[in-house]
Amino acid sequence: MELSLYELYQKMLTNMGPTHWWPADTKQQIIIEAILIQNTTEKNAVKASQLLYEKTHYNFKKIVKLKQETLEELVRPAGFMKNKAKAIKTLSKWYLEHKEDSLAIVKKYGPKLRKTLLSLHGVGPETADVLLTYIFDIPHFVSDKYARTLFTQLGVKNLTDYKSLYKQLNYLPEPFTYQDSQEFHGLIDEFGKKYFHPVEDFKKSFLAGDTLKLS
Repeated sequence: MELSLYELYQKMLTNMGPTHWWPADTKQQIIIEAILIQNTTEKNAVKASQLLYEKTHYNFKKIVKLKQETLEELVRPAGFMKNKAKAIKTLSKWYLEHKEDSLAIVKKYGPKLRKTLLSLHGVGPETADVLLTYIFDIPHFVSDKYARTLFTQLGVKNLTDYKSLYKQLNYLPEPFTYQDSQEFHGLIDEFGKKYFHPVEDFKKSFLAGDTLKLS
């Protein structure tokens, strides 16, 4: 069956139920974990996140006051500790400079917000889109590896890297809400964990035989 993007989302939601992603208590926790999850496993990111919580309770004022070496040790389980520690401190300072007010940030930067995020140390395209989706409540699409794998299985061509899908899909159209965009990202990642290890397991899924029409 050929599905529109919204039909795909609805079918996944019906079959899998809500995932309530991102599983965090505060936006500060999401910002930190969006950095920690880069190029590592969820298990390692969660371990580092827990260490940061125990030390700072995700309080950005406490985080920016930490010695760099201390922050690096807390981040160590997630790998790339120097780069991630610097990124977490940079984002923490930036968010504090804006009084940790996500709505005010959206009003200030408008359509330039993604470019602004990309200018911050350690924020690449995927992390920027995660932040737009979960911190700034904008219905963006996160073109991560699971999304590219899923769309490829559904017949979308030439999805070779993040940019290749971003060019085709970045802002989710109506009737998607920002809550839908958060849930859609969670559904795709949970689907990927279940059916893409190995990718041949997709044939056993409830989407086997479907195709996706992006345009």
